Parts: sequence; structure tokens; C-alpha cells
Amino acid sequence: MLAELSRELQESKARLEEAQRVAHVGHWEWDLETNVVVWSDETYRIFGLSPQERPMDLATVRAMVHPEDRESLYRGVDEDLVAGVRPEAEFRIVRPNGEVRTVHSVTPKRWSSMPGDAKKDESGRPYKLFGTVQDITERKRTEEALKQSQFYLSEGQRLAHMGSWAFNDSGHYWSDELYKIYGLDPQNGAPTVEQYLALIHPQDRASMAETIKRMQEERCGFDQIERIVRPDGQLRYVRAVAVPVVEQGVFKGFIGTTMDVTEQELLTLELRREQAYLAEAQSLTHIGSWATNFHTKQVFHLSDETFRLHGFDPRNGPLPLERFFDTIHPEDRSVVTATLEHAIHTRTDYDIREFRVCYPDGTVRFLRTIGHHNRSGEMGEYIGITMDITERKQAEQEREKLRQLEADLAHINRVNMMGELAAALAHEIRQPIAASITSANACLRWLARDPPDLERARAAAARIEQDGNRAADVINRLRSFYKKGTPPEREMVDIKEIVREMTALLRKETVRHSIKIHSELDEDMPNVLADRVQLQQVFMNLMLNAIEAMKDTGGKLTISSRRAPESQLIVSIGDTGVGLPAANAERIFEAFHTTKPQGTGMGLAITRSIVEAHGGRVWATANQEAGATFHFTLPVQAGGEL
Repeated sequence: MLAELSRELQESKARLEEAQRVAHVGHWEWDLETNVVVWSDETYRIFGLSPQERPMDLATVRAMVHPEDRESLYRGVDEDLVAGVRPEAEFRIVRPNGEVRTVHSVTPKRWSSMPGDAKKDESGRPYKLFGTVQDITERKRTEEALKQSQFYLSEGQRLAHMGSWAFNDSGHYWSDELYKIYGLDPQNGAPTVEQYLALIHPQDRASMAETIKRMQEERCGFDQIERIVRPDGQLRYVRAVAVPVVEQGVFKGFIGTTMDVTEQELLTLELRREQAYLAEAQSLTHIGSWATNFHTKQVFHLSDETFRLHGFDPRNGPLPLERFFDTIHPEDRSVVTATLEHAIHTRTDYDIREFRVCYPDGTVRFLRTIGHHNRSGEMGEYIGITMDITERKQAEQEREKLRQLEADLAHINRVNMMGELAAALAHEIRQPIAASITSANACLRWLARDPPDLERARAAAARIEQDGNRAADVINRLRSFYKKGTPPEREMVDIKEIVREMTALLRKETVRHSIKIHSELDEDMPNVLADRVQLQQVFMNLMLNAIEAMKDTGGKLTISSRRAPESQLIVSIGDTGVGLPAANAERIFEAFHTTKPQGTGMGLAITRSIVEAHGGRVWATANQEAGATFHFTLPVQAGGEL
């Protein structure tokens, strides 16, 4: 009987040892009086020793505890024993080979005389402790790895602004980052569908509600970008992705991610705006951009305007490079091809300043293309622009036509100028010639007397010479006035003296028509820098016009002057005649325009030209009572060029 019991006890001990070995759980017994420690075989193995390799005592065990855990371990055990609670500890040990392992030790709480519990002495103080020790190194490593993975996942989500979530029969899970993305407090738990939809931007809410409904009914995933409004009012863009979870054909729920893509979305929107602005600018300027490899025929980029410049609709999709070359006018194709081939082989830029393309409807447009060789790219790789120069080409053609018309007009103007010069000469020398004829007739009468009155004949001959010289001066000055490059012969001229000369010269005309000349010139009127003969022509033309206006009624011719601002002298010649014409009064200064039956229309035109050449202007006003007054200005500058 004892033998059988002994055998069963040995078998039970063997099974216990095997169970401990498999579970990595050993047991120990500590005699508090002798500090002797008894270990099971598995406990030896846990501490890196062979079973029963050496006797154990408290000092040996204490030495194998990791130095950093030693003090806290034994202080905790002592405190638990004093408090009457079961000691339980987790600490590190250092095996003889230096390997560090983590173990978990447990001592029962209740004390009794039953094996396995702590034994007490007569005072009730335990004198033996029994417990277990388990090697939990792998579990700790797994836990640490899991914590590390969770940390990496959490940190990765934080850095990427991406949260994760799961939804199944057991509940609804949101990661910490997901709460941050939506601006929610994790303490309140994951929101319901209704609460979630309340966070969606009002303009996106209906679409998102339909997506969730379809996801639940059809058990399908989704991937979309939506706007959310956080509780603090901040608008954010998020990209939500959901996928169904199916295990062995059984639907289990959904998992997904939500990423904050606000910055990317704003950049995308900005890029789209910039692209829209660029496309609109290209459309307005008719300039298209492109990037291609002419050697491999690979197209990297073609703007919409480039399609339109070649007569294609960009909405019809991409086209091979050959289709664009097919639109080039047959007469220009060889030049374009040769230029491109030379640029490709020499790896240089090119500028084809003009070539034609033909549209399907027969329209022909002129284009210019500029290509820049990408030196860091492959052979034949170019980026460039193509622009429509049709309007510019047409404008050049129009300018050429205009230039030809201007040349023709210049020729006509030269012919007209000759006619004007002839008319001007005829108008201006008529009076000196008429005066010469009158003096010649007088001279003949004085010579015909018996005896001849030589003194008066000599005076008449002198007047003939004077009038002839004056006619020659008029011709010379008018020729110089119309001839380009001839410098004016200007000098300081006294206006009062010229008025006296013209008054004396026209005295017979004024007497014959009962006209009185009245001068109202300022005594301190300054001299002006002018061509004397041309200024005489101005006074003669205006005074003769005044006499002509009063020849049938008589009247008063008034010459006056006054100073004006900006160093200007105003001279006025007025009459009491018929006045200005009722219609087209502003045309009286135009060449060949006249209101006189026998007039040439050159007097006032010449007057305006002379005055303007001297830096002044001329105009006419109607008098309040009768007649008209002609005014002209001259700059007052003592010395120097006008």
C-alpha cells in the first residue's frame, strides 16, 4: 500500500514538474527562519540553472534579482507580510550567462497548515512561505512590442492627420487622432450617425447621408472627400475611406480611415484656380503651352489653347503628335520639319517665327512657335509655346498698304504744294506788281510832258524799283517758307514800324474806299523776333481783307495790341464791314476756301501758316455791332530762337 502511494506520489510529482516546464511556471518555498529556499526544477530553469544545480538561500536569490528591481521587490514583500496580504511582484532577474528575464511571483494570501500556504509559529507569524514564479519575458516583450506598435500607430496617425475607426456588432471604435480631426472629446465616446452627420458641412450633408445609407444597405465601402465643421466652427476637408470586413463569407462590419486633407485640398483648389487663370490667359492671348519629345513622339503636356490653335477641340481627348504636324500648310511643312530636325540634333533652342496651319473648314492661320531644349532631359525633349500671329500678320499687311498709301499721298501733297505755292505767289505778288504798273504809267506821263518832268519821273522809277524788289522778296520768302530745311531769317522787329509801312502802302486803297485807319498800339509794345517780310505779309493780308469787307460802305479799320499771359503779344485788326460768313466760319483759314468771287483762298491760309511757324495762333471773332476782328499772337522773347 505504501509502495503504491509512493509510486502515485512520484507520478503526481512528475506530472507537476512537466506541467510547470510546459507552462514555464515553477514553485518555491522560503523558510523565513533559516532563509533556506527550495526551488522546483522549472524554477531552476527559469533562473537559467540546471535543476538542483546548487542549494538556494535568500542571499543567492537576492543576488540574481536585477539591481534596479532588488530594493523595491524586497521592500514590497516585507510590507505585504506586515500588512497580512499576499505578496505579488513582477521583477527582472539576471541569469548567470547575463541574460535578463522578467518573472512574475505570487504568494498565497491566506495562511494555514495546509501544504502550499504559509506556515505560522505559535504567535501567528508565518515562518515559511510558498509561492510560484512564472517566466513572462516573452509576454512582456509581446506587450512592449504591442505598446510600441500602438505608439507608432498613434504617432503615425498624428503626423499624418489620419484617424482610424471600426464599426461592428460589438460597438463603434474611434482612434484618438480621429477625435482630434473632428474636434471631439474622446471622453464622450464615438458619435452616433446623427451626431456625425451634424458635423458635416450643410452643403455636403445630404450626399454623406446617402453614402452611409448605401454603405449599410449594400455593405459596400466608399472613398470620398467632404467638408466638416468642427464644434469650434473651423472648416476642414477630410478624406473618408471605408471597406467592409468579411471573414469566411460572413459580413462582420466596417473599418476605415479618415484623413485631414485641408492643406492638400486648399493647395489643389489654388492649383485649379491658377490653371484656370492660365488657361483663360492663354485663351485671351491665343498662346498655347506644350512639352514633348520630338524624337520619341511622346507628348507630356498640351494646353487646351494649343489644341485650338491647330483647329482641334480639346474636349475630344488627347491626340498623337503627328496630327498636329498634319495641320501645317504643305508649303511650310518642309521648313518647319528641317528647323526642328536641326534643333534636335544640335540640342539647341529654336524659334519658327511664322508658319501656316489649315483648319478643316479651310481657314488658314499664321502661327509662331518657340521651343526650349531641356538640357537635363533626353534627346528631343522640348518645352515651349505656340502663338497665333494671324492678326499681327494682317496688321503688317495693312501697315504695308497704309505705307504705300502714305507714299502716294505724299506724292499728291507735293503736287498740291506746288499748286499752293503757285497760288500763293500769284496772290502775294499781285499787289507789288500792280503798284509797279501804276508807277510805270506815272513815269511815262511825266516823261511825255514837254518839257519832261524828270524829277517826278525819277521818283516814279524809284517806286517801280522798290515795288519790284519787294515782289522779289515776297517770292524768295515764300519759297523759303515752303522749302524744308531752309532756316528762317528772323530779327528783332518793331510792330509799330510795320503797321506804319502797311498803312502808307495801302493809303490810296483806303482813301479810294472812304476807309479810315485807326491805330491803338501800346506805346511800350515790345519788339518780337520774326521774319520781317513774312510779318509784313500777315499785316497786308489781314488789312486787305478788312478793306475788301468795307469797300462798298466805307468804315473804320482798327489796329490794336495788348499783352497776354505766358509772354504773348496779341495783335487785333478789326473792321466794320460785312462780318464773318454765317456758315462754315471755321473754314476761312483753309487753303483755297474763299468767300470772294475773285479770291484765291490763299491769303488767310498763308497768314495762319506764318503765324503758327512763329509759335503763335490766329482766329477771328464777330463784332457786336458790325464787322469782324482777326486776332493773332506772337511770343515775346528778346533774342534767341523762337
